Amino acid sequence: MVKNWYPEAYWAGAIFKRSDKQPNNRRIRDKCEQMTTPIDFTQKQLQTLGRLAIDPTRHLGRIALFFLQGFFLIFTLPVQVSKIVQQVYFIGMKSISIICLTGAFTGMVLGIQGYYTLSQFGSEGLLGAAVALSLIREMGPVLAAIMVIARAGSAMAAEIGIMRISEEIDALETMDINSIRFLISPRIAGALISFPLLTALFDVVGIFGGYLTGSLLLGISPGIYFGKVESSVVMADVNGGFVKSFVFAVVVTTICCFRGYFTHLGTEGFGAKGVSLSTTSAVVTSCVLILVADYIITSFLL
Repeated sequence: MVKNWYPEAYWAGAIFKRSDKQPNNRRIRDKCEQMTTPIDFTQKQLQTLGRLAIDPTRHLGRIALFFLQGFFLIFTLPVQVSKIVQQVYFIGMKSISIICLTGAFTGMVLGIQGYYTLSQFGSEGLLGAAVALSLIREMGPVLAAIMVIARAGSAMAAEIGIMRISEEIDALETMDINSIRFLISPRIAGALISFPLLTALFDVVGIFGGYLTGSLLLGISPGIYFGKVESSVVMADVNGGFVKSFVFAVVVTTICCFRGYFTHLGTEGFGAKGVSLSTTSAVVTSCVLILVADYIITSFLL
């Protein structure tokens, strides 16, 4: 009679009689026990899919809690006015030159491209409306945010990352100083103040850049150009651009500060290499999320 049937052997298509006297049967039985049944394979697939879904969700939750903690600590007394002003100067004031330069050339390119596109339909007079609406609705907030990421966001990630690996943040915690309130909250407040102002500056400079190419170089009447700007732009367009700038400020400061603050927990390495890779990751992630957030906000505003 056959005793002690093995399910693993069944899946292999054979049933073996248990016999300790035959060494070949023991080797075959060991191989059968190592085989993976379809049920086990399905469980492993489900575990992998669950891990792929849970890990990003957990990471997003950590980022959200990090921002909420930093945001609400802005209003705890005493308010760190001097540090907030310092961050407004660092994020906003020092970015004015690059914002003006980028905005001017963006408006000039829009003026040239828009003129030759509209001239095919005999609508050159609408150049002012095309330039103004393109800048205020889309290009102004997005390009201003990307320029701030390149200049200030990378600096924030690197500075906080260096403070982490040099154990300055640990020293703050040792002295019973909330490191998030001391380091992160002023940067969030400074970004929320600076981003809308930089976006408005970018829009204004870009519109004048379009005027340079459209009116001074291509011959469109300045009155027609600025008349179309005034008649086509409504307050809803301006509000939509400011909403985007506030959201971009949250995204940029949260991602850059988060990557720098948790540099020591990254898989890239510790020390200078870890800081450099964290800074690169913060810049790239912020730029991608800016474009994703821009699409989502635009779909809601239109």
